Amino acid sequence: MVAATILAGLVLAPLVLAISTVPRDAQATAFVDPTQNGGSWLDDAGSGGGEPLNVIISGLSSPAVLTPDGLINYARAIGFSTECFGIHLGDPQTADLGDGNGAVNQTVELRQDYGDADVGTCLESLIGGNHFRAWHQNGPEANTGAVFLAVSQEEDVTQGHTIAADGYNVRRDALAASATGRTTFDDVNYDTVVETLANEMPAGANGVNHGIAVDGSVVLLTVTIA
Repeated sequence: MVAATILAGLVLAPLVLAISTVPRDAQATAFVDPTQNGGSWLDDAGSGGGEPLNVIISGLSSPAVLTPDGLINYARAIGFSTECFGIHLGDPQTADLGDGNGAVNQTVELRQDYGDADVGTCLESLIGGNHFRAWHQNGPEANTGAVFLAVSQEEDVTQGHTIAADGYNVRRDALAASATGRTTFDDVNYDTVVETLANEMPAGANGVNHGIAVDGSVVLLTVTIA
């Protein structure tokens, strides 16, 4: 009996050890503040100022949402789409998300589609509307997978697509409203929980493109594919 007990202990001990040392994903987090690693809450618009990174799709969202293609499909579910006939005018903007990648070009720029994901962005290009640029926080110092968006309201083409007065705050909130709850595109259902992070970025107009003040709030979207 004693021998059997000792043998059982020798067999079970490695099993218990193996279970207790199974690694957990300690890196899983919604996002990392870009300024913690030398980044910024403003992108570089190439004109001496930057646009606020005022919306974040959480790194705790469904992984498929955080891929480039997944982001576009989700954007179409909340009223945005790719540019009119794939034509983009102007240079890409850059951002440093403090993830170790330094300043990198935007991944994509998407525009309000006015209810038509195929050609609706052509209307936005003419009359203006909401739009955003996106960057993925995936560098070696902060590989969260989160997607940072610079959301703003554009004026119409006759105004040179400049940013409307209070265009950063207003359109951040408009995007949040359109994303809240259940949305669908191409048979994919998304459930989005929206959280406003007050005072997450510096408030005011210092360094902000066009000198338009921001209120310091950032909207966090946690998106789950249903």
